[in-house]
Amino acid sequence: MVIDQILLLLAYLGVGAVAGLMAGLFGIGGGMIIVPVLVFAFAGQGFNADVLVHMAVATSLATIAFTAISSVKAHHEKGAVDWDIVLGLSVGILGGAFVGVLTADWMSGIALQTVIGISALLVAAQMGFGLQPKPSRQVPGKAGLAGAGGFIGWASAICGIGGGSLTVPYLTWCNHPMQRSVATAAACGLPIALVGAVSNVVIGWGNPALPEETLGYVYWPALIGIVITSVPFARIGAKLAHKLSPQKLKKLFAVLLVGVGINFLSVHF
Repeated sequence: MVIDQILLLLAYLGVGAVAGLMAGLFGIGGGMIIVPVLVFAFAGQGFNADVLVHMAVATSLATIAFTAISSVKAHHEKGAVDWDIVLGLSVGILGGAFVGVLTADWMSGIALQTVIGISALLVAAQMGFGLQPKPSRQVPGKAGLAGAGGFIGWASAICGIGGGSLTVPYLTWCNHPMQRSVATAAACGLPIALVGAVSNVVIGWGNPALPEETLGYVYWPALIGIVITSVPFARIGAKLAHKLSPQKLKKLFAVLLVGVGINFLSVHF
């Protein structure tokens, strides 16, 4: 029993380190790594299948809140965050993330797992093939940013991600420089994570199917283990983002996501 707990802690620490690096390098919250690993870990712990995917999503969002703070601080020190864009998107993100949590809570565990699996394959295609919309417009005004933020917040809260896989392509489509898009996307991950995590605590509170050591849908032992390493590694990733070309890392990450997506979709076979 003690050995199992130690192995779980090591797994959480490892996930946190990788997720933190991804958050800093690519402006993503690391949820595409955290959610699948937590689903497998929670299933191995024998948690109720009806809630374990919801727990994984909620716990992922809670960890992203800590990771985003660390990542944003490092990007801000480089002067790369466009706070006016962050503010414009956040107006929509706040409402979108709340609706996203309600949507996820309404879905069954299998349906939620299917959505995450499809999302993983889409993000893998985007990263692996370098799919980015051609810059064909400028960053819109407040109304346009709020609308985009609403969709980003909604989709991100459903999948337990920080929204970077949506925010970065959107900003580059708007002719925004890539490095500044990554930094700005990292900042946008904070309101997504905060609203998503708090909403999941409230909505999941008192659910009889949840195990002990939870706050609503958030499983705090996993939260603590992941945050211990994700926060310092997010700063490392953010610093590397300003020094390295991340193309090879993106392709490797894409291969990992293909495996994740296929595994999640295998529930239908």
